[in-house]
Amino acid sequence: TQLGDKNFPLIQKYVDRIIRVTEKEIIEAMRLVCERMKIIIEPSSAVAFAGLLKEKDRFKGKKVCVIISGGNVDLKNLPF
Repeated sequence: TQLGDKNFPLIQKYVDRIIRVTEKEIIEAMRLVCERMKIIIEPSSAVAFAGLLKEKDRFKGKKVCVIISGGNVDLKNLPF
């Protein structure tokens, strides 16, 4: 994936670390939100939550905001 001319300079300026997650971790994040919060989220919004779960010790004691959405979910094809 290529970054746009506007996006890349902003990432260089404001992002100090990128957390990579696997498909399995994304699905686990979706399942956990469904199980605990009783809401279905789409895989793309589960990516940020999966990253938070992956490095939870790094965020312990800090205020964290993760925006999640569920508008693009096919309930017949949930991966869990």
